[in-house]
Amino acid sequence: MSNLNSMPTNVRQNALDRSGINRLIQVFGSMAVMGVVLFLAAGRLDWIAAWVYLALNVLIVATVGLYVARRNPEVINERGRIGQSAKSWDKIVMILYTLTMFVLCIVAGLDAVRFGWTTMPVAVQAIGVIGLFLSMGITYWAMLSNPFLATTVRIQTDRGHQTVTTGPYRFVRHPMYVGVILLWLSTALILGSWWALVPALIIAVIFVVRTALEDRMLQVELPGYADYAKRVRYRLVPGVW
Repeated sequence: MSNLNSMPTNVRQNALDRSGINRLIQVFGSMAVMGVVLFLAAGRLDWIAAWVYLALNVLIVATVGLYVARRNPEVINERGRIGQSAKSWDKIVMILYTLTMFVLCIVAGLDAVRFGWTTMPVAVQAIGVIGLFLSMGITYWAMLSNPFLATTVRIQTDRGHQTVTTGPYRFVRHPMYVGVILLWLSTALILGSWWALVPALIIAVIFVVRTALEDRMLQVELPGYADYAKRVRYRLVPGVW
């Protein structure tokens, strides 16, 4: 993590490289896969909530996401690289996260459409839309502020890894994870499935665990992080934890 105003010269980069382009392809490709899973679980294509959800995601990534890619291409490049020094425990965490993410999509399709186990008011789904925009705002703010925001937990000694103290990092130490947790809770609401909140809450637990493990690692291995943690006391929620 680093303050962008003092970004090391070996991190500065003005354009996407092959890794960054691959990352953008991965993001749009994952949306397509998610759409397939959602509609297969639902058993039909006339699921308006799913279309709205997918369209909003594409819109946000195609506008705000590409803006971030233009302003801070190195964070996109880094997120497209394979982290050779990623922590072994993080690999397990991310496997659990990926599996739970797909379980959420399947449960939502089965609940909201195929079997109609529960019914969610449109007003609650609208709250989910607001939550989606908020989650994406937090996520992209963190990406603009942090050129070291990788997809895997590792100390990026090859890139002069430093501690970030700007942007959302002034308020909590792991704002990206706040965005991720809010994203999946909002996803369940937009899709209109109360049962989908169960895997969404499991994802929240997974990221709370990841936050605790990563924070402990950073305090030991990343120069300046322990002092930063004394100034910014909370990991995810100000005044709570």
